[in-house]
Amino acid sequence: MSEVQFHPLPDGRSIAYRFAPGLGPTLVFLPGYMSDMAGGKATALFADAQARGQACLLLDYSGCGLSEGDFADGTLSRWRDEVLALIDRLVDGSVIMIGSSMGGWLMLLVGQALGSRLAGLVGIAAAPDFTEWGRSDTDKAKLAAGETVYDENPYGPEPTPMHPGFFADGQAQLQLGDTIPIDVPVRLIHGQRDADVPWEISMRLARALRSDAVQVTLVKDGDHRLSREQDIALLLRTVAELSESLA
Repeated sequence: MSEVQFHPLPDGRSIAYRFAPGLGPTLVFLPGYMSDMAGGKATALFADAQARGQACLLLDYSGCGLSEGDFADGTLSRWRDEVLALIDRLVDGSVIMIGSSMGGWLMLLVGQALGSRLAGLVGIAAAPDFTEWGRSDTDKAKLAAGETVYDENPYGPEPTPMHPGFFADGQAQLQLGDTIPIDVPVRLIHGQRDADVPWEISMRLARALRSDAVQVTLVKDGDHRLSREQDIALLLRTVAELSESLA
């Protein structure tokens, strides 16, 4: 079943998702900040998984896309728990987490919570700890004082907000300063012309992960989105090869 459905949470929120059953490990795609499951990478991944007969789950975090809620209430912890609730409800067996940008931070939190069910990770311009390295001291002071900070949005007309709640939770969920206790195979893809998340962040992440089975692919002319035809082909090939190695 691949049409959009809704999963009710105990507090009354409904989380939008698409799920295609199939062979494991199940692919779970985590969008970036203010993104949703209708993006090009997510839909291409879903279609490719269906064509290969592999289970795949897409979702919109609360306050994003078709899911209920206010984006201002969103935090990594809140969205982690939503992802885990959907996995618990829909997925049997092991999981490969695939995270784009902020989703590459969230996949680390979800992966650690999954424990032995985690089979692998794929990061696309992964952005762990961007509340730390991505904010100026002035911004941090404003956010810590309860003020929302707005950034110019290169992808749309409206500025991109960072709310104090997200910032505080992010600062409590920093990953790169210590060993990340994940031991599964990891694939990291990053464009070297990424203007939003420096490609060096993927190198830092590779060093921080406890796993030795980490491979980093740098796309010299790739931007942050990595949504060109050749970028998506690289992603699909990477996911398929990792899945086959774990089957």
